[in-house]
Amino acid sequence: MEENLIKTCLHDRHVAQGALMSPFGGFDMPIQYTSIIEEHNAVRQNVGVFDVSHMGEVRITGPDAYKYVSHIFVNDVTGAPDGQIFYGMMCHENGGVVDDLLVYKVNDEEYFLVINASNIAKDVAWIEKNAEGFNVTVKNESDYYGEVAVQGPKAEETLCKILNLPLEEIAFYNFKTYEIDGEQVIISRTGYTGEDGFEVYGSHDFTRRLWDKLMEAGVAPCGLGCRDTLRFEVGLPLYGDELADDITPLEASLSMFVKLDKPTDFIGRDALAKQKAEGVKRRIIGIELEGKAIPRHGYPVEAEGKVIGYVTTGYNSISTGKSVAMAMVDKPYDKLGTPVEVRIRKKTFPGVVVKKRFYDKNYKK
Repeated sequence: MEENLIKTCLHDRHVAQGALMSPFGGFDMPIQYTSIIEEHNAVRQNVGVFDVSHMGEVRITGPDAYKYVSHIFVNDVTGAPDGQIFYGMMCHENGGVVDDLLVYKVNDEEYFLVINASNIAKDVAWIEKNAEGFNVTVKNESDYYGEVAVQGPKAEETLCKILNLPLEEIAFYNFKTYEIDGEQVIISRTGYTGEDGFEVYGSHDFTRRLWDKLMEAGVAPCGLGCRDTLRFEVGLPLYGDELADDITPLEASLSMFVKLDKPTDFIGRDALAKQKAEGVKRRIIGIELEGKAIPRHGYPVEAEGKVIGYVTTGYNSISTGKSVAMAMVDKPYDKLGTPVEVRIRKKTFPGVVVKKRFYDKNYKK
């Protein structure tokens, strides 16, 4: 099994730096270098860098690019300026989520989609299948691109210095393409940590050179361990936990990214409109537990002596010190302040329903 794992272009760097490696989404990825807590705090307080070369990239080009992206994407890209980025989902006809993704608008005839590593094959097959009848070309560029995420309050200062570029000109959820060392490099003001930062897409050679420069500058290398603790604290979902083929964006409490009234129809719209009209029967909420017991994925959530849901992600939050979880629970137990219990092995631990953002985001305004 392990022999079949894909290695990113930075794999040898991680091994040389003594990273703890583990399978993730079919890739051999670094989980941590020093400790999850140390790397987490580096991103919250200073700057850290992640190898996210395992993410997938798909380019949609052609006269029908806008029409097609609008057809497969729940958010509304209509009239957006070139260089803007949108977060949203691709859905099945029944409203379940194929994947959550970022859509980069290059222009009306070109869009760049960034998808999750574990879903690349599934997503590409689904995107190609649904492109029939549209005048577009779908190109899977996942093997070409390496990607790093430079995240934290000192991300801008650090990356500006290393690349000698005026990255302060990039607004949040926007991107620019620069020519660096004779190649086109995409730099976006995005991330998955709740902090300011950038994601940089380039060739494997460029990505290796950039990583080495970041290491020389003293930037903390960070693994997937703290990527998960960081995204979780600010309420960002992970596909496979808070989103899945059988979880809709409305159940995931992400309805703000679903534009039912946009000018174009999209796959899953009817199912989501019906669900919105009828009201969801369950949804993702936050839970704060008393004490230090740590709720894990799959643990039952109970109220009034019965199981009402399950934990999707849980940690002792590094930034707040509290024991917290995101969980999928049945209505009406989703209301703020509702007392619940989480079953951890044979014991139940009392908690209360809270907002699923446990720590405030610090994006650049």
